[in-house]
Amino acid sequence: MAKTLHTNGLVCPFPLVEAKKAMQTVAIGEELIIYFDCTQATQSIPEWAADEGYEVGEFIQINDAEWKIAVKKTQ
Repeated sequence: MAKTLHTNGLVCPFPLVEAKKAMQTVAIGEELIIYFDCTQATQSIPEWAADEGYEVGEFIQINDAEWKIAVKKTQ
């Protein structure tokens, strides 16, 4: 099961801040699906996930200014 987080409309660093908070509610082995439209988060969210040892799954651009990333809590 995955938890979904919509951060569209939030300017950086708030998509990352909200992702960190939401990940605290995700069980090990589950995914957090994050939708965002802040271009800086295309770098900051995957970097944070890697630094935390989380697995980055699907990472796609949905349209001109919106992305979707799946981050799996592995520890």
